[in-house]
Amino acid sequence: MGSHARPNRIHRTGARIATVALFGAALPISAAGLAQAATPSTAHSVDVNGRQTGEAATTADQNQGAPVTKVQAAPNVKADHAFLLDARDGSQEREMWAGAKADESVSMASTTKIMTALVVLKQPERLDQQITVKQEYRDYVQQVGASTADLQTGDKLTVKQLLHAMLIPSGADAARALADNFGSGDTEDARIADFVSQMNAEAQQLGLTGTHFDGYDGISNGDNRSTARDLAKLGQRAMLKPVFADVVKNEQFETEATAANGRIRYYTWTNTNQLLGTYDGALGIKTGSGPEAGYAVVFAAERDNRTLVGAILGTDQTRFEDATKMLDWGFAR
Repeated sequence: MGSHARPNRIHRTGARIATVALFGAALPISAAGLAQAATPSTAHSVDVNGRQTGEAATTADQNQGAPVTKVQAAPNVKADHAFLLDARDGSQEREMWAGAKADESVSMASTTKIMTALVVLKQPERLDQQITVKQEYRDYVQQVGASTADLQTGDKLTVKQLLHAMLIPSGADAARALADNFGSGDTEDARIADFVSQMNAEAQQLGLTGTHFDGYDGISNGDNRSTARDLAKLGQRAMLKPVFADVVKNEQFETEATAANGRIRYYTWTNTNQLLGTYDGALGIKTGSGPEAGYAVVFAAERDNRTLVGAILGTDQTRFEDATKMLDWGFAR
């Protein structure tokens, strides 16, 4: 545990565990990621008689002796704000299943940080740049009750380390540090506002029409929202970045930083994505929760050279159970 206490209350963007110590050993970061292209488009499965999958075979079809493809039922999940796509085809993303409210824009909590990372990774040459933790970053976490990586004032961490701090324990302090340093302006507020504008510009470029950001960490100012369909597509795009994919697969991550007094400080961050380590082939991606948003998860898994990406929003603590059912259903097709 760090030398400063973390906020005691449950944060509004998802419970995370962050441990800071002045001793320990760093674990190496492996290089891995997806190498699939993604072009926004939708393809529906069609049976041999030309019907979209989900339509029942008619008696006439059967009487005529036409071969009929057996229709597979939709996944039995509780979440309505849910979407699943198949990213195995290098030329397009294939919609597999959409919940009843897959296109309804709702609060997305800490899944916001997927876009925060994507904007930062547009400048990969800065990954080794060191950023000094300001007291303002810690103060912000205390003021809004956000999740934290328990970054210590004066410590120096690289951009890549801050990505781990943001995506694994969902540190809003790390997210603020990145927004402050990747935005333009003469003041911290101006730089953060510019960074959020970059997030919205990226969403528009990716065709995420049901998505709008009013912050960088999921603490909403009244208009921070997305759809399950948009977030699944965003998750797929982010997983095409090897650095991003390498970060979000970690169940736990240890690293060292230079403290303000020149000593080495060791950080340990634990991921609360319960799919990691429990679901065969799980790759990440990001969880979130809050009083307004409920529980959310953007997830990905790979089996037999197929990668499925999905999103669940506005549900309860059954999010991982539903994600498991969706993945099982998708891989069985």
